[in-house]
Amino acid sequence: MPDIANTEQARAWNSSEGAHWARNQDRWNAVNEGFNEPLLDAAGITGNHRTLDLGCGSGQTTRLAALRAPGGHALGVDLSAPMLAAARACAERERIGNVSFTQGDAQVHPLGAGAFDAAISRYGVMFFADPVAAFGNIGRALSPGGRLAFICPAEAALNDWVTAVASLRDLLPVGDFGQPGVPGMFSLASPDRIRDVLTAAGFADLTINQVQAYGAWGSGAGDAAEFLLGTGPGRYLMEQADTTTRARALRALTDHLRAHEAADGTVRLRSTSWLVTADRPTCDTPRTAGRRP
Repeated sequence: MPDIANTEQARAWNSSEGAHWARNQDRWNAVNEGFNEPLLDAAGITGNHRTLDLGCGSGQTTRLAALRAPGGHALGVDLSAPMLAAARACAERERIGNVSFTQGDAQVHPLGAGAFDAAISRYGVMFFADPVAAFGNIGRALSPGGRLAFICPAEAALNDWVTAVASLRDLLPVGDFGQPGVPGMFSLASPDRIRDVLTAAGFADLTINQVQAYGAWGSGAGDAAEFLLGTGPGRYLMEQADTTTRARALRALTDHLRAHEAADGTVRLRSTSWLVTADRPTCDTPRTAGRRP
């Protein structure tokens, strides 16, 4: 693998967590795909655009970007070898020829100056150890006037999966979700934090809009509960408990999720996120590279 700045994330996404997401890519897409169209529309991808997909995972958004720009190309970058293998297999199966994938850390990966017209990410930009340096690297990869568009979680309490896990506090060691500024799922949950980071990284014309989507988490409450407790955070919590407590937690989560079952039994949970756009200025202005002032 090329140079890595986010070594802890690289370990996680190349071990059990990455394998879990690759194995369950269809399920994770069902959870998150409600954000695909708003994201791609905001990025303005069309025609012969060259698109960079950050933290592309198993590549659904990369492939969709490639389809929107049949005369262009889409490159997906991710830390996870298991997920990239799944991405390449899907692109080959779907016969999408103008897409490629590479393993790398977007914070330090040599992306090529001005090589892309747009950069997108669906939940892939919250884990940088140094977000200003990362977004600075991404900005340099955009052509002047190029557009950055990404989806990141808003306040933890506005996400139903967090509420569901928090309902197990009496059984499992559930901590506090959402510490803006700390690398992790909710590191960019504060709009002020987003503005500070992107401005320091040299972006301009920022927009931050709240968007919501109801993702499909399972074919019934029991199925959704097993899936949610099989994710990285869920596995970590369950590993802290004995067999009896784990069984009680699964039953309690199943009971909680029954309120979210649709008429067909599908469990749908609300995700609340920020849809962020920013542009690389057409004329770069001097700034302190890679660090907040």
